[in-house]
Amino acid sequence: MAIEIPRPVLKGKKALVVGIANESSIAWGCASAFRELGADIAVTYLNEKARPHVAPLAERLEAPIFAPLDVSRPGELEAVFDTITRQWGQLDILVHSIAWAPKDDLQGGLLGCSAEGFGRAIDVSCHSFIRMAKLAVPLMKEGGTMFAMSYYGANKVVANYNVMGPVKAALEASCRYLAYELGPKGIRVHAISPGPLKTRAASGLKDFDLLLTEAAQRAPIGELVDTMDVGFACAYLATPYARRISGETLYIDGGVNIMA
Repeated sequence: MAIEIPRPVLKGKKALVVGIANESSIAWGCASAFRELGADIAVTYLNEKARPHVAPLAERLEAPIFAPLDVSRPGELEAVFDTITRQWGQLDILVHSIAWAPKDDLQGGLLGCSAEGFGRAIDVSCHSFIRMAKLAVPLMKEGGTMFAMSYYGANKVVANYNVMGPVKAALEASCRYLAYELGPKGIRVHAISPGPLKTRAASGLKDFDLLLTEAAQRAPIGELVDTMDVGFACAYLATPYARRISGETLYIDGGVNIMA
């Protein structure tokens, strides 16, 4: 059956993008791609310290919704969705691109990770996506697409990725189970696994520059991906062209994940 898709393909769609910190953010690549294809974007910023860095980007996106969101602070996530409900009354796309662990727990080995640190990493990096999904479902009345950002270290051991490996593995499993639960509502859920990128979050990993160099050398295409590569892949998955794809962990890494 032919699909009639308007141009631009996301015109009229409403997208919430969580995790923009600066122009190097994966979330920024996603928001830029969605906007280029016609979607309206809601943007969040972590706190007042982050606001001056994110506000100019929200302006470039012509974002009608710009709100603070620290998922560890009670009430802030609900406030964002209250605003979306009042102003839009719908949501079609959700991007969760946040991850965090206490520095000592992140930079030490897994055996040295504290119970408190592990719990906080899981809450911010994984369970917050489940909480967002629960709030988004009532707004996705005609279906929608949800994305959470993962990494190769969820499935294979990556030196110095430490506690984030198990945390991202939990995130990928959550995406699969949500895809199963939400499929009957027409909501598709994907874990996105980009290759290593020079983001602010990645700077907290030990020897990250070595990881970048190795990835570029191993990639079949011979170079690293960038945030717009991730953004346009997500944009495709949010269109009717991908209406029968759900529950995937999609690697956007130039093919690094296929290499032994």
